Amino acid sequence: MTSFSLFLVVVFLTLAFEFSNGWHDAANSIATVVSTRVLKPFTAVAWASFWNFIAAFFFGTAVAGTIGKGLVQIDLINQQVILAGLLGAITWNLTTLVLGLPTSSSHALMGGYGGAAVAYAGFKALILSGWVKPVLFIVLSPIVGMVLAIFLTSLTSWIVRRQMPLRVDRWFRRLQLFSAALFSLGHGTNDAQKGMGIITAALVTAGLLKTTPEGRFPVPFWVIICCHLAMGGGTMAGGWRIIKTMGQRITKLTPFGGFSAETAGGITIVANAFFGIPVSTTHTITGAIVGVGAARRLSAVRWGITRHIVWAWILTIPGAALFGAVLFKALIPILR
Repeated sequence: MTSFSLFLVVVFLTLAFEFSNGWHDAANSIATVVSTRVLKPFTAVAWASFWNFIAAFFFGTAVAGTIGKGLVQIDLINQQVILAGLLGAITWNLTTLVLGLPTSSSHALMGGYGGAAVAYAGFKALILSGWVKPVLFIVLSPIVGMVLAIFLTSLTSWIVRRQMPLRVDRWFRRLQLFSAALFSLGHGTNDAQKGMGIITAALVTAGLLKTTPEGRFPVPFWVIICCHLAMGGGTMAGGWRIIKTMGQRITKLTPFGGFSAETAGGITIVANAFFGIPVSTTHTITGAIVGVGAARRLSAVRWGITRHIVWAWILTIPGAALFGAVLFKALIPILR
């Protein structure tokens, strides 16, 4: 297979991954707004998909740079590594989707990419310092989301303390449209940039793009648009099995609680995107939903379900890395 043909395959699979990312993470954007019955599922998915795409015009490409050249020594890998990493991430996503587990597509991509790189060039292919923040934020992003959600829930409870419950419910049904848009905007910018990083890395390894003399990682505009379109389309397709876990099984939500969870999650994700930290939208919104329940009382959170989800988080990077490594070894005889 020629270098350019392999590049086209990588582009196709990256867009397929972004589609599966949107599909897999649709619940993150719409679980709260659906479980509170503010929007019907199809309308909620269309709303989230729109903001996923619009995010292309609001933010930079710092996360893409982290994924593309911040985790793996790009001069030590080839396009077969990128291809195997993508297939490993997609395989992990499909496996967890079938099981109904809201795991992280972002960390699946990191794991698949890193596992394939190690299978090809050994551990020297990894930029260990580049993994510190993404791995650290596996823990920090849900904690930040939870703390913000507790703060917002407490603050808004105090603000509306003298209002009639029906009036409060009506206000927050309207406000939840904006909070859902904020979260979907953050979801779009953070997650679509991961695919951008992979395609841009493939352009560099294929000799079709060079980094700048300052070492910057320029992401072509067509890559930005294609990744956002693919992810928005995947969100439109939806991940209905995961919606039940995210929106109903962790804690019971009201429009008031949904607004707090989405706002806390959206702020956390957007802030991390500015600093180029590829966080998991799944981890973040789960932490925020837990925070809303915990702000009422600790017993409002179904901790057994939450522990089950956390175990899925812990296994994502090593599991996807194993898939990526095995698929790389399997692909070498075929792609030579």
